[in-house]
Amino acid sequence: MRLVDNGAVENGDHCEVIAGTHKGKAGGVQDWKLSKTGHATITVRQANGERFKTLARNAVRIEKAG
Repeated sequence: MRLVDNGAVENGDHCEVIAGTHKGKAGGVQDWKLSKTGHATITVRQANGERFKTLARNAVRIEKAG
């Protein structure tokens, strides 16, 4: 079985998307799930309330200022 990079973000983290369709967007990680194929997906909620799904490997954890 091939190892899959599932990133380093977890539920509750603040993250920025660095690759894929939503590149450049940031928000809080919600609903971390592992798919049948072994890839992790996350839902990211932005400050304006908008949500989107992306692969966890496309996001990096960032520290909130303050």
